[in-house]
Amino acid sequence: MESLSLYELNNLVRRTLELTMCDEYWIHAEISELRINRHCYIEFAQKEQNGNGLIAKARGQIWANKWMILSQYFQQTTGQTLSPGMKVLVKVQVTFHELYGYSLNVVDIDPTYTLGDIARKRKEILEQLKAEGVDNMNKELQLPRLLQRIAVISAEGAAGYGDFCNQLENNKRKLAFFTKLFPAVMQGKDVEPTIIAALDKIASNLNRWDAVVIIRGGGATSDLSGFDTLELAENVAQFPLPIITGIGHERDFTVLDMIAHTRVKTPTAAAEFLIHHQEEELDYVEELAEKITQTTSNILFNEKKRLQLATNKLPSLFTNLKLREEAKMERLMAYMHNRMTQQIMKDKSHTELLEQQLTLLSRSLLDKEKNKLEVFENKIKNAAPERILQLGFTITRTNGKVVKDASSIKKGDVLDTTFANGTIKSIAE
Repeated sequence: MESLSLYELNNLVRRTLELTMCDEYWIHAEISELRINRHCYIEFAQKEQNGNGLIAKARGQIWANKWMILSQYFQQTTGQTLSPGMKVLVKVQVTFHELYGYSLNVVDIDPTYTLGDIARKRKEILEQLKAEGVDNMNKELQLPRLLQRIAVISAEGAAGYGDFCNQLENNKRKLAFFTKLFPAVMQGKDVEPTIIAALDKIASNLNRWDAVVIIRGGGATSDLSGFDTLELAENVAQFPLPIITGIGHERDFTVLDMIAHTRVKTPTAAAEFLIHHQEEELDYVEELAEKITQTTSNILFNEKKRLQLATNKLPSLFTNLKLREEAKMERLMAYMHNRMTQQIMKDKSHTELLEQQLTLLSRSLLDKEKNKLEVFENKIKNAAPERILQLGFTITRTNGKVVKDASSIKKGDVLDTTFANGTIKSIAE
């Protein structure tokens, strides 16, 4: 039986592919892995339409000479670098090597396809936010009249953060601002979790802040994908303070820009926005103060004129007032005199009646008391010792003391017995 070596079989496959397949094909796929080592090594993948299961994979490479051209072209067009997770449209040559097997040699790329996919993802996120009813929540918040206490989310030590602070501190009208940095990563895969963590810290002490500023300081705009995520957008959209973003350049828009309260181009522009807002409030206060001053001056002027007119009228007013008051006083005196006369007459009649009643009452009381006194005197007279002795009673004493009990007398005691007419002595036997 004839047989082929592995090399011979692979060589046959290579020659068959070269003879039967065109030189180049445009394919669309997702980058699942990407590694750069002078050359760019890529793994392409295709997932199920309604799931994450893989249905195709292929290795690919962009040789160094092509990589320099294609990577710059892609970045200039999309504002981003090629990275895993992106969907791309690339022109490839199908190759097969006896040792390394099947691979795709990338010779061109269409950045507009990736831009379309990025736009589609942003649209899907915005539609999801709209379905949740939160897409305009942060935009509808009212900016405070006094916008001074600013929580800043940016990369620590970033030039943009320094520019922002410098712009605020050196404003022409010497407006005061208080800022505090809440550090976060501003590019790469850690953008979403670190910004959300910073927002959570700000929310834990919400009353200390008037607004939040998210700024991305300087550098290239090649990695803005971290600002195009649903979870970050939901956090920003529902944050209870107005959020101002300055995370890119003029032509770069992210989902975060679209749902934040205010979007400006750069960190410096964010500072200028805050300064302008406070300048408008200051202008309003100064204008209001000027109006108050003018209104007060007008009121004082008018009142001064009224006072002068009133002063000029005072002599005649005082004369008329004096005459009116004198007439009023005379009427009052006459009225009081009549009232007092009537009251005196009334009181006199009442007093006479009271005197009569008091006289009668006194006489009646005196008669009653006189009768009582006579009865009492008769009782006293009837109870007097002389009266008792005249009735035949006697009083016996011994040693000057009245004898009340016969048992108290001893044999031989001298007794003095008093009668109505005289006294006798006796000796007890």
